Amino acid sequence: MIPGSVKQAIADLASGKRDTQESAYETLLAATADKVAWGDDAWDELTSLLSHKDNRVRSIAGQTLCNLARSVPPERIRRDFELILSTTWDERFVTARHVLLSSWKIGLEHAALRKQLLAWFAKRFETSKTEKNGALIRYDILCATRSLFEATKDQAIKSQASALIASETDDKYRKKYARAWRGLLT
Repeated sequence: MIPGSVKQAIADLASGKRDTQESAYETLLAATADKVAWGDDAWDELTSLLSHKDNRVRSIAGQTLCNLARSVPPERIRRDFELILSTTWDERFVTARHVLLSSWKIGLEHAALRKQLLAWFAKRFETSKTEKNGALIRYDILCATRSLFEATKDQAIKSQASALIASETDDKYRKKYARAWRGLLT
């Protein structure tokens, strides 16, 4: 059963009204900061908001879904994995960044999802080379992998980050990307 405050926040978010979005954002992120019993009940409502006309709604929905990933069965996440992460190509770059920087939470609970997420990060890192904000996307991917590593201590994440950084041929960007992992890579 979804708490009333969360139901109201989802409704406020879905309305697209700017004056209620900040409150809805704060409520949803606070309510999903830890594992919750009602994650499954809210999941479909939030995934439907990923295609909302307002980029802020898409961003908040994507971030909330990333937070809820620890509260739903892995099959549910696998089903909507590409849908959630498709927002990292959002027409509004700020939306893409916000979801990308939250995406690491998808890999917290289940090793198989973590492996899938790492493969997705590697592919996205490679394909972003030719995008308008490719260097920033790649930096954000490395920030997200660092957050996942710090939460799980999974050495595979560290190895992948090191390989991604090493794959950069431009010294300027390789140094920039390494800053995302400062103090953790030797």
